[in-house]
Amino acid sequence: MSEPHQTQLEPSPFHQRLPWWGADLQTLRDTIRSERLPEDLSSALTIDLGGADALLARLSLPQQEAPRALVVLIPGLGGCVDGPGIRRLAAYLVAAGLAVLRLNMRGAGAGRPLASGTYAALCNRDLLPALQQARQLAIQLAAGNRSLPLFGVGLSLGGTMLLNAQLEQPLLDGVACISSPLDLVECADQFDRPRNRLYRRWVLRRLRQLTLEDPHGVSPAERALLRGPKRVRSLQAFDAAITAPRWGHASLAAYYTAASPLQPLRAAMETRHALPPILLLHSADDPWVPVAAHLELARQAQRWRCSWLDTVITARGGHNGFHSRDHIERLEGGITVSWADQQTMAWLKGRLNEQFKGSRFGCGRPASSADAHDLRRT
Repeated sequence: MSEPHQTQLEPSPFHQRLPWWGADLQTLRDTIRSERLPEDLSSALTIDLGGADALLARLSLPQQEAPRALVVLIPGLGGCVDGPGIRRLAAYLVAAGLAVLRLNMRGAGAGRPLASGTYAALCNRDLLPALQQARQLAIQLAAGNRSLPLFGVGLSLGGTMLLNAQLEQPLLDGVACISSPLDLVECADQFDRPRNRLYRRWVLRRLRQLTLEDPHGVSPAERALLRGPKRVRSLQAFDAAITAPRWGHASLAAYYTAASPLQPLRAAMETRHALPPILLLHSADDPWVPVAAHLELARQAQRWRCSWLDTVITARGGHNGFHSRDHIERLEGGITVSWADQQTMAWLKGRLNEQFKGSRFGCGRPASSADAHDLRRT
């Protein structure tokens, strides 16, 4: 797979850039190399979830033109909207004339004091209201038109969240997922392998801290599992102790099954339900997220001639890395965007062009919200 697995998008080939050679250096590049990103001119928005809880988002608008679309960006596990990768992608999209709403999920980043608890891979009771309000914002930004196109882009677990929300209620005109888990059982097994112990220690430290900073506090039983010698030491143990019960799941297995979008996406193809366009961009050497589910969906999309799913799989790139040596664009100040950033931009532009031409997506009748909810239960 030296070339992308599926050539429907006609993307440029991905080649690693020295010194970021191999899956782990590709994965860690944005963490270990600091860059002076363009000034963040975004404004803060509070998204009301009802009751006492809210989410914090940041809105960036093009400076020289009216926006062509609104893109909701969601970071991955343990991340927030101030991370270098998501800020770089936001700056790249804004420079191309798109409005960007970077969304902190429950408990993340500067939004920690605004809501109790922490987010999960399936958090539709938070994400759907946020996307509904994003649609209202797209209408306000449309300047007399009905609405700007509204897209979602998720990095890692952020893509999984968007897929789960879209399967229940398709509020977005398209979703792009970069290095996103589709089968949480396989993903948790791979993440907890011995070769990932340093990643696991880093991620669990952040998750434990987010939970301990809950403004509503934690129970004594939870605190014992988050601190001290008996603290959880694997992602599966954390999800079993904290994530699954806090989000109302009877067990870890029940949570992983409900939060894995693989089966609902399969069902959508087999039953000819047309979903708004989806891009899955993944690397075969991703040390965190197995590639098997992405390969399976790519083959099934070809079998069922499903036009709403684009899958691009490269041999190299790591987890949300894709730092390439060839044909890479630069931001103000000389900052290089990633290959995945460029492919996401190209895909979004393609969807905008299709919307402008009035084309319809899919390989069957459009799915209603009720249809999508049925898929979520399949």
